Amino acid sequence: MELQTWTYLIVGITFLIYIAVALWARAGSTKEFYVAGGGVSPLANGMATAADWMSAASYLSMAGLISFTGYAGSQYLMGWTGGYVLLALLLAPYLRKFGKFTVPDFIGERYYSKQARMVALICAIFVSFTYVVGQMKGVGVAFARFLEVPFDTGILIGIGIVFFYAVLGGMKGITYTQVAQYCVLIFAFTVPAIFISLQMTNNPIPQLGMGSTVSDGTYLLDKLNMLSTDLGFDEYTSAGMGDRVNVFFITAALMFGTAGLPHVIVRFFTVPKVRDARLSAGYALLFIAILYTTAPAVAAFARTNLIETVSEKSYNDMPAWFSKWETAELIDFEDKNGDGIIQYVADESRNELRIDRDIMVLANPEIAKLPSWIIALVVAGGLAAALSTAAGLLLVIATSISHDLLKKSLRPNITEKGELLAARIAIAVAVVGAGLAGMNPPGFVAQVVALAFGLAASSFFPAIVLGIFDKRMNKEGAISGMIVGVLFTTLYILYFKYWGGTHEELWFGIKPEGIGTLGMIINMIIALIVSRVTPIPPKEVQQIVEDIRVPLGAGNATQH
Repeated sequence: MELQTWTYLIVGITFLIYIAVALWARAGSTKEFYVAGGGVSPLANGMATAADWMSAASYLSMAGLISFTGYAGSQYLMGWTGGYVLLALLLAPYLRKFGKFTVPDFIGERYYSKQARMVALICAIFVSFTYVVGQMKGVGVAFARFLEVPFDTGILIGIGIVFFYAVLGGMKGITYTQVAQYCVLIFAFTVPAIFISLQMTNNPIPQLGMGSTVSDGTYLLDKLNMLSTDLGFDEYTSAGMGDRVNVFFITAALMFGTAGLPHVIVRFFTVPKVRDARLSAGYALLFIAILYTTAPAVAAFARTNLIETVSEKSYNDMPAWFSKWETAELIDFEDKNGDGIIQYVADESRNELRIDRDIMVLANPEIAKLPSWIIALVVAGGLAAALSTAAGLLLVIATSISHDLLKKSLRPNITEKGELLAARIAIAVAVVGAGLAGMNPPGFVAQVVALAFGLAASSFFPAIVLGIFDKRMNKEGAISGMIVGVLFTTLYILYFKYWGGTHEELWFGIKPEGIGTLGMIINMIIALIVSRVTPIPPKEVQQIVEDIRVPLGAGNATQH
């Protein structure tokens, strides 16, 4: 069968599965809509968490980022993985024991303040919207290739798909849909990696293939270093690591941002018990590790094949995949010297090829000339990754508006039916807004997602961690810290991404993707100072902090 036929077939089958699961598990109550009724098994929740967390940034953009930046891209790998460990060990069990539906719910109750809830609500919407813009860019990339349409058209189609099953199922439908999506995305990511590893190094394990020799006896990474330097690029295995300030700040922003992401935290409210929250976190880490240990190998394979395919080759001799990505407006060739030969070099004055790095994972099987069914499978996996996270993020926006804003603040007497309707309307507005913003994002998918993580780190992480571990932290400290932290981070990002800030003006050389770390530090310092010069929290609040940290029944064995 032709590639297009395979793509329609495989993508169509996976979408039918998602829709069938969403219909089977559709939410009938607010508890099912927000936290899937609290009855999801740890194994299923681990898979759903992995799919929710491994977004288009992980599936599509991370390997592409490493392909173009070499080892410098490892900060994304380290930051996201380390952040998940931090979340699973430090926060998730305590938040599950607290037992609230959402992060704004936790902050509103812990800090005994409607104002704190409102600040957290605004931050949750802001963070989630920024994150979902990145997912919609990924959806646009995948649909543009799948349907061979322009990128903007791909996003418009994605808006309709995401809207349909996010509105229909709520958290219950999304959870079980994400289990299916995890199976699709992990299979779609690893199968071509195994094929290409065998093809290039004769080793079926991609993680080992990356360090193996190719057909001429040289090590793959040595060959890639040589190809890169011949074109004027930095060595693949050393590129950018001299910028240690940004390696630290971006890695830290991704770590602490992960631990403050509302759509990941809410997953731990969907299991019956605190013990299940810990267990599902462990399962999720295992499932995540499969993709995250494979991504660097995919990046090295893709970069090597790309350079060998396009560099110093005739434009007229380019394979079919090249023109299809041109149609999607994600590859652009400008013949500056008129010789018809592609000059792909580091020198921008001579470089004739622009490649959107988010296409690398999807293009990799085609570049390697793998069978059509594998190429189609990778497209289905990319859509699964982008759609699963987009749905989880949209649900955070919906619950923030319907539960935290309407039910808890503006309209406490709203009916359950009215609350569900408000949540679904909020999803509709958010997905359209995110899709339109995704047509002109402030960077590639991983960059946009990194900005969202920075916003989460600078707003939520201090309020959550101090709310769990510091009985003295009060509403004044938490509110002032969140406001200053997120405002500082937002203004910094806007200035350097949209308002014309130059590289020379960067504070301490910190890029916008890493400024969330500094915002988090500012947040924490202000929160601690303000809390120490304002009244202590009520005794019942201090008791709540004690209760969520001490296991039920602790000390009973020594009592008489």
